[in-house]
Amino acid sequence: MDKDVSAGTATTTVVGRLALGITLLAFGLGYTDVINGVSAADAVSLAHYVGGVALFVAGLLAFREGDSVNGTAFSALGALWFTWAVAAHGSANAGGLFLLLFALVALSLTLAGGDQLTQGTYGLFFVSLVLLAIAEFGTSGSLTKVGGWFAVAAGAVAWYAATAALAHWPTVLPRRAAGRGVTATG
Repeated sequence: MDKDVSAGTATTTVVGRLALGITLLAFGLGYTDVINGVSAADAVSLAHYVGGVALFVAGLLAFREGDSVNGTAFSALGALWFTWAVAAHGSANAGGLFLLLFALVALSLTLAGGDQLTQGTYGLFFVSLVLLAIAEFGTSGSLTKVGGWFAVAAGAVAWYAATAALAHWPTVLPRRAAGRGVTATG
């Protein structure tokens, strides 16, 4: 059990997951309209500094520690968050294209493997970005909200992964042994 709990306890991994989690929560909640008067535009400063700068620096530190997987993930996502925050959001189609390209990075990170929480974070983020891109192309408010909720879920998983590493909570789902739980009836 100890090896399951201690997975991903490197300082840069925890910092990167916290930065990603907080950024995704703010970004997603902005798109859901669940908090009156808060929009995705309100997440720009957080995305710029926490999602952009802090995540990029965590990626560079992960590279320095020899962690090429998290180094790649955090620095690529940091650069993308920074770009999202400072880029002038022009037409809906330009915004949709940016989100779609951002989704391809999330898909690559999902398919790269890693622990269940990491793959869950990137997988949920990928779905969020695809939904948000489609919503931008088609100007669909309800699809935008659904995409926002997927980003919130991704942020919650990233936040849990970081907190679990710090608090020594379980970071993997238990697997049922083959053949267990099945009873033969006479």
